[in-house]
Amino acid sequence: MSEFKAFSLLESIIDRVNLKGYKQPTPIQKECIPALINGNDLLGIAQTGTGKTAAFSLPIINNFGRNKIAIKAKSTRSLILTPTRELASQIMQNIDYYSDGLGLKTKVVYGGVGRQNQVDSIALGLDILVATPGRLLDLIETGDINFKALEVFVLDEADTMLDMGFFKDVQNIISKLPKKRQTLLFSATMPAEIEILAEAILTDPTKIQIAAQTVTIDLVNQSVYHLDKSNKVPLLFNILEKPEYGKVLIFCKTKYGADIIVKALEKASITAASLHSGKTQAVREEALQNFKDSNLRVLVATDVAARGIDVDNITLVINYNLPEDPRNYIHRIGRTARAGKSGMAISFVVENDIRQLNNIENSIGQVIPVITEQPFHKEFSKAPKQVKKKKKVKKTNRTRTKNK
Repeated sequence: MSEFKAFSLLESIIDRVNLKGYKQPTPIQKECIPALINGNDLLGIAQTGTGKTAAFSLPIINNFGRNKIAIKAKSTRSLILTPTRELASQIMQNIDYYSDGLGLKTKVVYGGVGRQNQVDSIALGLDILVATPGRLLDLIETGDINFKALEVFVLDEADTMLDMGFFKDVQNIISKLPKKRQTLLFSATMPAEIEILAEAILTDPTKIQIAAQTVTIDLVNQSVYHLDKSNKVPLLFNILEKPEYGKVLIFCKTKYGADIIVKALEKASITAASLHSGKTQAVREEALQNFKDSNLRVLVATDVAARGIDVDNITLVINYNLPEDPRNYIHRIGRTARAGKSGMAISFVVENDIRQLNNIENSIGQVIPVITEQPFHKEFSKAPKQVKKKKKVKKTNRTRTKNK
């Protein structure tokens, strides 16, 4: 029997969860769903890959499915604000899947595509709107949406909003929302700006924290390959010769680099596509869908474009270039080992990357093993420093916090 039944969700939602093959809720779902069904505000500190989309979307769908109302034109009962188009699209796909048969009106809006279809949908009134900041502000300024009927506001990936320069836009949007609402804020980290924002917009929230390294350390088999830069493509081909790596996600530093890798792979008759901000939204969506459907074996992405990648059965993540920000390392390798499955992550490291590798290892509290039994291994003059293992923390920590 599915443990999701304990949440008293609508039977249609339980059926959809079962069809997904999910029997046991993740730690964040166990904590979030009851609190949100009860109408609490919530502060969730968790990485992507922990199941937080279902954690916040199932209660919203359940509450709206049980309490249907006539929706006024140009209004929405809930707003889910997220930083990237891919993540917005991914959230919307999940919501549409779980709400199937309930008759809820939903829409995702973002830039890079025509706005008229979005305007027409909002004009009919919505139960759930998923949006990115830029296009939403545009719709607000033209009077195509109002928030007089808003009941629930979800701010997802708040720290990414900050990193991408959207923080003022987010604050502007929040200023347009009604004061009386249920508010959910999710962030992987809590820099000072996010702490201040959380205290300003949340009322007596339930606080849920999922250990940042839980997915990384427990489920992903990580390794480092030392090599010369000139041997990266040959090593990549060597790795992809192994049939057990069926669906592979490669992260690289630049848009140009992603396209170069794809050309090399296609020349070797390996099906691949790139995903980055230089592509049109339609092309990005097509590439991601083909990867999900296993029509492509390899997807090559940059960090910004990869925020919404939630694809089943990615067997291997390759860091063709190490990320500058150690936090992105955890995000990247969390694309594999989804839904409790194990996964592999390989990082290509040239001698100039040693400092970045040290920063990553200090961030995750462990030394990543170097694989020397590979055809392009290079001995470096300066080996990575050893790091102290971080103390294990409990996977969940639920407390009640009061506004000061």
